[in-house]
Amino acid sequence: MVRYFSEDTKFNYKGRRLTSKWLFSVASAEGKSIGDINVIFCSDPYLLEINRKYLGHDYYTDIITFDYCEGEVLSGDLFISIDTVRDNASFFNTLFEDELHRVIVHGVLHLIGYDDHSDNEKTVMRSKEDRYLSLLSSIS
Repeated sequence: MVRYFSEDTKFNYKGRRLTSKWLFSVASAEGKSIGDINVIFCSDPYLLEINRKYLGHDYYTDIITFDYCEGEVLSGDLFISIDTVRDNASFFNTLFEDELHRVIVHGVLHLIGYDDHSDNEKTVMRSKEDRYLSLLSSIS
């Protein structure tokens, strides 16, 4: 089950049903299933505090993923800064919704086991994001 929450922001996500269906398709395409995934929309200060407290990092980011997966079942918490997603959408000259979808699938790809520390891993991650973003447009 994919659930959506807001912390420290008044963001109301209207794409829940379609996004959930899409994420089930992404998991299936990767040979995984969805357990419990919580998507938590929050502010920059809220996510910065999580970054400091749990990861020891003192910088803003768009997403932090906490992985609770067991075997082939994807479970975890995706904390997403709506502030940074908005800023990145403007910076990359893309729609807010498109950038938000990219960040959501990025978090799910982390749960699947993909990483983005090296240049090669970043290339693979971006390719997977693009692939699954195109899949989203075919889901209705």
